[in-house]
Amino acid sequence: MERKPVVAGNWKMNFDHLEATYFVQKLAWTLRDANFDFKRCEVTLMPPFTSIRSVQVLIDADRLKLTYGAQAVSVTNQGAFTGDVSADMLARLGCKYVLVGHSERRKYHPEDDANIVDQVRAVLTAGMRPILCVGESFEERRQGIELEFAVGQVQDVIRDLSDKEAAHMLIAYEPVWAIGTGMVATPESAQQAASAIRSHLNEVYGETVSDRVRILYGGSVNASNATQLMQEGHDIDGFLVGGASLDADEFATIARLTSKAAQNRR
Repeated sequence: MERKPVVAGNWKMNFDHLEATYFVQKLAWTLRDANFDFKRCEVTLMPPFTSIRSVQVLIDADRLKLTYGAQAVSVTNQGAFTGDVSADMLARLGCKYVLVGHSERRKYHPEDDANIVDQVRAVLTAGMRPILCVGESFEERRQGIELEFAVGQVQDVIRDLSDKEAAHMLIAYEPVWAIGTGMVATPESAQQAASAIRSHLNEVYGETVSDRVRILYGGSVNASNATQLMQEGHDIDGFLVGGASLDADEFATIARLTSKAAQNRR
């Protein structure tokens, strides 16, 4: 099955609603001028909560082909939960994706596997697609258990999902030691991780599901390494981009290179 690659920009805690509007306009213009084909590669943005509405209005008003989502979600639907944002609220804003289990959420809040499972279910129930983030720290990599660790994180979340639910997920392999450090996994190790995750999905759900799930790589992705990561990673279906997603020109270049590399390897 041909999986459409996706390049997702995680803005983290950057860009207020005015800055977000300017960025989206510039990104759209840059991709348009490059004759970017959105049928071959999806480009999606993950703004902070306060900027989602502005991104929605601009994309809808100008009929842009960009998609967007959220960086986090509450496990509850409504009620006395100060500061939380529900999946239904995000769905009403037109979000297509929601990041779940990002290493920074696991570290700073913290979110455990049980909470992440509930988030995945909330996102799926609201009709959106969760992007489940998994990946090892430097310690697991030093011990040589990075593949087992990443696959174990996937299994902890998906074990009670139906085939249909699992097929709607995306999985982002993000080695923690590579996030924001400038270090990046080698194309070989990124492909090994993506292949291990897809093989596990095949064991649990069968080939139909495992062939549909898009697996992204994240961790210091930029225009200099995107092509090689895609060319050598046949199980890699795009990227979850952090710092480089804050530069419209750089992010547009990553999208163009991803689309081109995906086409060339078929």
